[in-house]
Amino acid sequence: MFLKPYLVARPLCSDDSISGQYGKLYRHHKGLLHHFKEYFLICDSQRVKNAALSLLPVIGWMKIYRFREWLFNDIVSGISTGLVAVLQGLAFSLLARLPPGYGLYTAFFPAMVYFFLGTSRHLSVGPFPVLSMMIGDVVLRLADNAPVNITGFEELTLEERRVVVASSVTFLMGIFQLSLGLLRVGFIVIYLSDTLVSGFTTAAAVHILVSQLKFVLGLNVDSKNGILSIFRSLEEIFRNISQTNLVDLAISIVIMVMVFIVKELNDMFKSKLPVPIPIEIIMTVITCGVSYGFNFTTRYNVTVIGDMLKGYEAPFAPNVEVMQQSVVDGFITAIVGFAVAFSVAKVYAVKHDYTINGNQELIAFGVSNIFGASFRSFAASTALSRTAVQESTGGKTQIASLISAMIAMIVIVGIGFLLEPLPRSVLGALVIVNLKGMLMQFREICYLWRKDKVDLVIWVVTCASAIILGLDVGLGVGLGVELLTVVFRTQFPLCSVLANITGTDIYRDRKDYLCINEPKGVKIFRIPAPIFFANIDFFRDKLVKAVGFNPLRILRKRNRALRKIRKMVKSGELQLSPPLVHPDADAREDEGDIEDLDQPVDFSDLPFWVNWNGELPSNIYVPPVPIHSLVLDFSAVSFIDISALNGLKTLLREFIRVDVEIYIASCDAYVFEKLHNCKFFDDEITTSMFYPTIHDAVLHTLEEHPSHSKVQEYEKVLYCLMLSKDSTHTSNHIPGLRHSNKSPFKG
Repeated sequence: MFLKPYLVARPLCSDDSISGQYGKLYRHHKGLLHHFKEYFLICDSQRVKNAALSLLPVIGWMKIYRFREWLFNDIVSGISTGLVAVLQGLAFSLLARLPPGYGLYTAFFPAMVYFFLGTSRHLSVGPFPVLSMMIGDVVLRLADNAPVNITGFEELTLEERRVVVASSVTFLMGIFQLSLGLLRVGFIVIYLSDTLVSGFTTAAAVHILVSQLKFVLGLNVDSKNGILSIFRSLEEIFRNISQTNLVDLAISIVIMVMVFIVKELNDMFKSKLPVPIPIEIIMTVITCGVSYGFNFTTRYNVTVIGDMLKGYEAPFAPNVEVMQQSVVDGFITAIVGFAVAFSVAKVYAVKHDYTINGNQELIAFGVSNIFGASFRSFAASTALSRTAVQESTGGKTQIASLISAMIAMIVIVGIGFLLEPLPRSVLGALVIVNLKGMLMQFREICYLWRKDKVDLVIWVVTCASAIILGLDVGLGVGLGVELLTVVFRTQFPLCSVLANITGTDIYRDRKDYLCINEPKGVKIFRIPAPIFFANIDFFRDKLVKAVGFNPLRILRKRNRALRKIRKMVKSGELQLSPPLVHPDADAREDEGDIEDLDQPVDFSDLPFWVNWNGELPSNIYVPPVPIHSLVLDFSAVSFIDISALNGLKTLLREFIRVDVEIYIASCDAYVFEKLHNCKFFDDEITTSMFYPTIHDAVLHTLEEHPSHSKVQEYEKVLYCLMLSKDSTHTSNHIPGLRHSNKSPFKG
C-alpha cells in the first residue's frame, strides 16, 4: 500500500520554549461557587426562553411538526401501540402483584406527563416487566408478609395494602429521579454499562418466567422473595404440579405458540406489512369470547381477571412508613428504570437524528412517576417491544404515545368490562412470549467470550447473582464487580516500552513491529492510565523492570562505594598527590544511616570523580546503568493525585541521582498545572524536562548524547578506574582517577 508522504519543518521544542515563544495563557478556572451563582442568580430573557424549551421539550418539536406528513402515521402508530400497551398493562400488573386494572393506570398517567417533559420522540412510556417484578418483590415483603409493621394497614384489605405499597414505592422512585435530574447528575447512568444491564435484565427475565408459571399452570401457590426465592418458588410449583389446571395449560400453550409464530412472521415481512399483525389483540379477543361463551370460571375452575376498575380513583398521598422502609428499593428501581429507558431512547435518537438530554429525561420520568403514583399507578419506564411497535408502525413524535394513552383511558372508562372473562393464564402466556428478547440475551455469552473476557465476567456474575440472590442484591453485586474491573484496569494498566518506527516520528510498542529503532541509551516508557495512589507502586515496578535496574539500589551502592574510596584515601591505600585532607572525612567515613545512602553522590571532598559505568576493581562493584535518558510518555495520564505525585517525585529523583536524564512527553495541561500547584518542581526536577512530543524529547537526547559510535568514544574519555588495595601507582598515573578543580561528577 502506497503511503502519501508529508513533511513538517519546525524547530525542536520543549514545553518551556513553546510557552515562552507563543505566549501561553494561564487561565483562571471557574469554581463550584461561580457555577452555582451563574446557574441560579443570572437571569435574562434568553435564559428564561432556554429554560422553558429545556423543561418543556414539547415546545421545540411541536414548532417543527409536519401535520400533513406525520399526523396520520402518529395516529396509526398510537392505536397499534395503545392496544399493545393495554394488554401489557394488564399482564405486567400481575408481576407487581396488583389487580390487572392498575396496569392500565400505569399505561395512561405517566405517558401523559412524559408527552410534555420527555426529550425522546419515540419512547413508549408505561409498565416495564423488570420494574414490575421489582415492585412486586417490595409488595410481597411489606404488604403480604409484614402488614402489621405499618400503621393503618390492619384496616385495609390485602388488595388495598398492595396498591398502597406499590404506589408509595413508585412515588419515592419518582422523587429520586426528579432529584437526580435537578442536580444534573444524569451521568450516573453511565455506571450501568450495557453488559451489566444485559445480564441484569436477563436474570430478571428468568425471575419473571418463573413467577408466571403458576398462572400458566393454573396453580394457587404462594409467591417467594429474597435470597434463593427463585428456587423456593420452583420447589413450590413442582410440589403442586399434580394440581395443574389442564385448561389453563392448554390455553397458555396455544397462545404462546400462535403469538410466537405470528411475531416471527411480522419480523420476516415487516418491510411488506404496513403494520404488524396485532396477534396479541386477536388472541385476547378470541380467548375472551370463548371463556365467556363456555363459562370457563364455573365449568373448568379457570381464574379470570374478574371485576375491572371502572373509571379513575381519587388521588391519594403516599404512605411515609412504606417509603421509609423501601428507600433502597426506590433508589434501585429509579436507576434501573431510567437506565433502560435512556438506553432505548438513545438508540432511536441516533436512528432518527435528534438529541436527547439525560438530565431532562430524569426530570420527565421523575414527574411522571410522582404524578402517576398519586393516582395509584406503579413504576413506569419503557418496554422494548412496545417502543419497537410505536417506531415500526410509523410513529414520528410523542403524539403517538398520547393516542396510545387515550386507548388505555377508553378501556378504563368505557370497555374494561369486556375483559373481565379473560383468563389470567392468557396474561401469563403473553408475558412469557414477550420475554423472548431478554431471554435471547443469553447468546451474548458466546459473543463476549470471543470479544472481551472481562465483560463476560461482569455479565455472568450480574446474571447469576441476580438470579440467586434476588434482583436488588444482584444488581449491587454486578455493579461492584463492574467497578472493580475498572479499578483493576487502571490499577494494573498494560505498560509498554516504545521504539521509533524507522523513518517516522511515530513511536509504538517495540514488541509489535519489526522495522523499529530504539536509540542506544534511551528508554521510552508509556503508562496508559491515570497515576493515582492505587497504581503508583505498580508504575514504579513496571518502570524498574523496563529499564533493567533499580535506581535506588544503584544509588545506595554508589554511596557505599564512595565511603570505601574515602576510607582507602584516609588509610593511604589510595595514594593521591597532593594528599587529601577534608574536615568532615571522619564523619563521612562513619556514616551509616540508610537515608544518607539515598542522597546524591557527593564528590566535593575528592579531587576526582568516577565513571561508574567503567571498569572497577574487584573489591568495589557497582552495577552499571545502561541508559543515559528516560522518556516518559504521559499522553494517557489524565490525572494524578497527591499520593502518586509524591511517589512520582521520589522515583524521578532516584533516576536523576544515578545520572539518568528524565524527559516527560505529551503531558496534559491540567496535569502539568497540578504539578505546578503542588510544588512538584525543585532544583532537581524542573519544567525543562517536559516536551510536547516523544520525538522532541528523543531528538533532544540525541543532541545531548552523540550517536552510538560517539557514545562509545565518549565513554573511553570519561573513564575512571579505582585501584585495588595492592596497587603501586600514584594518582598522577592512575587511569581511573582524574584531578579536578571543578564541581563533582556530571553525566
